[in-house]
Amino acid sequence: MDFPPYLASMPMHAITEIHGEPGLRERFRLEIRAFGEEARSRLGAALDLAAELHRDDRRVREPYLNHLLRVAIRMMHHYQVRDVDVIVAGLLHDAVEDHPAELAGAHPAGPAAGDDRAAAALATIAARFGPRVARLVAAVTNPVYDPGRDRHVQYREHVAASLDREPWARVIKVSDFTDNGVGVIHTVGPKVFSSATKYRPLVPVYRELIARPDTPLTPAVKQHIFGQLDLAEERFAAILDQPVDAGASTGR
Repeated sequence: MDFPPYLASMPMHAITEIHGEPGLRERFRLEIRAFGEEARSRLGAALDLAAELHRDDRRVREPYLNHLLRVAIRMMHHYQVRDVDVIVAGLLHDAVEDHPAELAGAHPAGPAAGDDRAAAALATIAARFGPRVARLVAAVTNPVYDPGRDRHVQYREHVAASLDREPWARVIKVSDFTDNGVGVIHTVGPKVFSSATKYRPLVPVYRELIARPDTPLTPAVKQHIFGQLDLAEERFAAILDQPVDAGASTGR
């Protein structure tokens, strides 16, 4: 497939709409050209594993791999991340949560379940990519929630607690959030409202985490992220703060 020479500077959702997964894969290839051979090999292996694990997964109207590619590309291009462990963890950030049995090489009906299966999956990541990658993936993996409590509240609690002690995990998670939050306008159907409801309360949480002195990003990158958080809040407000139609409320 032929791609335009300006692919390296195109907005990622524009690449997604026009060129789909092949375009995002090419953009990823362009981004990792600056890395050494060993680093490119590790990044390629992580992308191959993510593609295999999520091969049948979809995200509304696109392959789920597109989301993972955008998270990784955003960190390299917009956040200036050159830490290969962090980018690998970005590609695999949903692997343990979505495919623990496959990742661990265990049969889905096997005896391991819940935390045990997740631990086995993380052990596989540690063996393939190193313990630091596994630790970063663990920090951005949702725990098993208490069914008796609100899931959104538990999610916010988990984000605040897990990212408090892992500065590089904040970078992965805010790229993930940006793709979900700023990208909410690219979502269709009921998921638009549910996503805005889930993610809007996290805007101040991420703002505080990114502003911390130990978050390993330059001041310019932090300002870029703050602008993206502002944009996400504007889009959430447009979705959630629309006035109720008086005629609808009275049945007219």
